[in-house]
Formats: sequence, structure tokens, C-alpha cells
Amino acid sequence: MPKINFKKGFPSLEVRSKSNLMKSLLVAGRPVASSCGGDGICAKCGVQVVKGGKNLSPASFFEIERMQMNNIPKDCRLSCQCTVLGDITVDTDYW
Repeated sequence: MPKINFKKGFPSLEVRSKSNLMKSLLVAGRPVASSCGGDGICAKCGVQVVKGGKNLSPASFFEIERMQMNNIPKDCRLSCQCTVLGDITVDTDYW
């Protein structure tokens, strides 16, 4: 099972492969910024991918467009738009 690790030392989470990143974080009690409920419209749920970016599903055209429109750095992903395929390490400025 893939693990979601945190840069700031929170306990790792084991998730099923292809689990939505945002939903996995919320179920584990990690707050995720969002005003659109995970539809990708608000682009507030961005997380920095510190390690293991290749272990997330590829970014869709929609996600890339939203990230560009909102000036989100390239080392980040919209957590509502990607699935976990392997071990990753993530961080946000609000954890």
C-alpha cells in the first residue's frame, strides 16, 4: 500500500493505490483548503510534492490549466485532482 509522508513529521498514512489525495488527507484528519468541494475550480488544495511526484497520477489538462491560472508552483499538485500510485512526501504552508 502506498504511503503519504509529511515533511513536518506527522505520522505517515497508508492508502489504497489510486486513492484521491485530497480525500485521503481529509479522512486522516489533515485539513485541506478548498472552497469548491474538490471539483478543482478553486485551486486552493494545492500541496507541495517534496518527494515522489512520479508516484502521483499525471496532471490532466484541466489541472495544469488551473495551476497556471492561479500561479501555483510546478512542484505542487491540486490534491483533489490526483491519485496516489506510490509513496509520496507532501507539505503545505498551513500544516
